[in-house]
Amino acid sequence: MERTELKAWLRLTLTPGVGNETARKLLAAFGSAEAVFEQSFEALRQIGSDKLGRALREDPATLAAQLQTTVDWLEAGDDRKIVTLGDADYPPSLLDIADPPLMLYMLGRLANTAHAGSKTIANTPANSSTASANLAIVGSRNPTPQGAINARQFAKAFGEQGLCVVSGLALGIDGAAHDGALIGGAAMEGCATIAVVGTGLDRVYPKKHLELAHRIARQGMIISEFPLGTPPLMANFPKRNRIISGLSQGVLVVEAALKSGSLITARMATEQGRDVFAIPGSIHSPQSRGCHALIKQGAKLVETAQDVLEELKFVLQPLARSMQSIESQDSDDAHELADQSDMGGDPAFLAALGFDVVSLDALQARTGLSTPQLQAQLLGLELDGYITRLPGGLFQRMARG
Repeated sequence: MERTELKAWLRLTLTPGVGNETARKLLAAFGSAEAVFEQSFEALRQIGSDKLGRALREDPATLAAQLQTTVDWLEAGDDRKIVTLGDADYPPSLLDIADPPLMLYMLGRLANTAHAGSKTIANTPANSSTASANLAIVGSRNPTPQGAINARQFAKAFGEQGLCVVSGLALGIDGAAHDGALIGGAAMEGCATIAVVGTGLDRVYPKKHLELAHRIARQGMIISEFPLGTPPLMANFPKRNRIISGLSQGVLVVEAALKSGSLITARMATEQGRDVFAIPGSIHSPQSRGCHALIKQGAKLVETAQDVLEELKFVLQPLARSMQSIESQDSDDAHELADQSDMGGDPAFLAALGFDVVSLDALQARTGLSTPQLQAQLLGLELDGYITRLPGGLFQRMARG
């Protein structure tokens, strides 16, 4: 993109009072961002108002600095670019949504820019070396340990099948999904995962995900509609969710409370005509209630990655153990534990433990064991990674893949 064209696009997005809808009207009327600023006041006011016409006739105060920052960022590496509405490289699936972003800043595997909006999924060769479809995975920022494992295992399985996992780089489910996709898609030449962020691409939020962001840039892409320097503003995160769903053929919600940004993404996916999937959980867990609500509203209940792939008519490869059903995992874990007498992991104890969060008092009531006996059992299982200890003296069994 030439500097003059970039300046026009930045000026359009930085002009006070010009949102996406007004900008699209201006572009439709005059043909390009540069042409907008060649118009007379009278022509501009006819699109909106006198106030709009006056605003468009003046350079925003921050334009010069923002232009130089953006040029410097683009010149810092060949792994970054900007695409604008109407560009040949603009993700095609975003053209179908109600509010397509005007500009997209991209960092990472730019050879796969077209894939960022691919719609192809049916009849796709499973052994293709380039990912050919996107699937979003979203969920709670404060998941249960099992929820984080589920997100990572499902994403890993999707990556092994050649799907690109889209998420938002947030703590919790998002981070686990990106990590699993990077592992599963390591052998693929295509885009393993796309992170749609709510800040400028010169910032990483949360800072805890700095190393993860670097990995994503090497194996996938990071995308933002926000200008460089944009801080983590609360309003921007729900806004970016329409891009997460818009880039994807379906959205899988792993865990979500009833009031959750993930449910916003699921609603947007439905409005955009995408499939919505949800993983059920314990009826006692607040983090499962959002998924249960989605299932009641028509989302597809899934227990395995196969459930999603088959619904999307994706051609399957032989699947790794990480994609086995929850029931199979339960059975395998029970046999493994039963064979380890030093852990005291007999099937009766595992059945009493279940998969719901449970207190020490409840376990005593179920098993009849004394407190020392029970604590010894739990400690052994915890050390071997079969259960996790939660705040408040609670325990939860882990379905290990």
